[in-house]
Amino acid sequence: VGVFGYGGGVIGRYSDLQEQFPSIAHFHTMRVNQPGSYFYNTDYLRTLCDLWEYRGSGMMNFHGSTGDIIFLGTFTDQLEPIFFELTHVLQQDLGGSGSNLRTPSCCIGKARCEWSCYDTQDMCYEMTTHYQDELHRPQFPYKFKFKFDDCPNCCVASIARAGMSFIGTWKDDIRIDQKGVKAYIGGEIKPNAGAHSGKDWGEVRHREKSYRPLPNSWCMWMEKGNLMIDNKECNRCMHCINVMPQALWPGKDTGVSILLGAKASILEGAQMSLLTVPFMKAEPPYDNIKEKVIEPVWEWWMEEGKNRERLGELIQRQGIRRLLEVLNIPAMPQVVKEPRSNPYIFWKEEDVPGGFKRDIKDYRSRHKR
Repeated sequence: VGVFGYGGGVIGRYSDLQEQFPSIAHFHTMRVNQPGSYFYNTDYLRTLCDLWEYRGSGMMNFHGSTGDIIFLGTFTDQLEPIFFELTHVLQQDLGGSGSNLRTPSCCIGKARCEWSCYDTQDMCYEMTTHYQDELHRPQFPYKFKFKFDDCPNCCVASIARAGMSFIGTWKDDIRIDQKGVKAYIGGEIKPNAGAHSGKDWGEVRHREKSYRPLPNSWCMWMEKGNLMIDNKECNRCMHCINVMPQALWPGKDTGVSILLGAKASILEGAQMSLLTVPFMKAEPPYDNIKEKVIEPVWEWWMEEGKNRERLGELIQRQGIRRLLEVLNIPAMPQVVKEPRSNPYIFWKEEDVPGGFKRDIKDYRSRHKR
């Protein structure tokens, strides 16, 4: 069941007890592409509510894990009228469902966040419109999600839920206002905007260089009353910036880190996405990302992926080395999760002088029994 021309967007639901419960004989779910960053005005919300009260059950879900507005419960004969009103009156499209590109979603981005490292709303909109065919006509082994986070705080949890996560980052130094740092240490400004006041961790604690610095790496210390940061050791945890937002800011040379393969537990267990491209510029129309990352990964996944196997499971099955070959990028320390746990090295034929083929007579002449 669906709307004409679309393979996704409608999830068919039928009751097994239609005679006993005729009012829910059909209870189809419709997914509607949400506004960027979930911005609504009251007129739009009322219009959505009126439409679904008239054509469906009146029950809605804001928002599903993918990000869509979820319309819960309607009959088959109402699908086309709902679709017509959404697209022609509200200028709103259906979302993704099934083995396709699910509706891309993004954080609040440059609209309100001072830590934004790229324009999440613009990139989300561009990817949504550019990949319409992949969104509405299922052609993948299983579902695929884009999620756009503007900084490592990861407000749409892309690192846990997206087949491809775009997380804003920077590659220059964290900006520091030393007067602001001293104001936090002296108690003139409340850490984390007072969110932890009254708790044991409610003040900015600091130590000199001889002690382990704050918080998760060895990148920060105090020296002669000034906060020092070794940016080479910074792991972009954002903890320091969250604690002292009026003293510290991300750098100015910004872009995205691209991570692959997050998912919930279906075939295999849940997994977080793998850092694959530590830094890439993100500027419209994002052709560098489309041509060098998205499309090669999709081509490999559609060719090699099994039915209902998400990208993360394909990476798990064929290995990170194969992923790096697909993307034509060299291995780097950032993509190593842990050291090897077995002693075997698997050589490729082109790496072995003479290849894998051997002349047994030549071999025996050099290796006598």
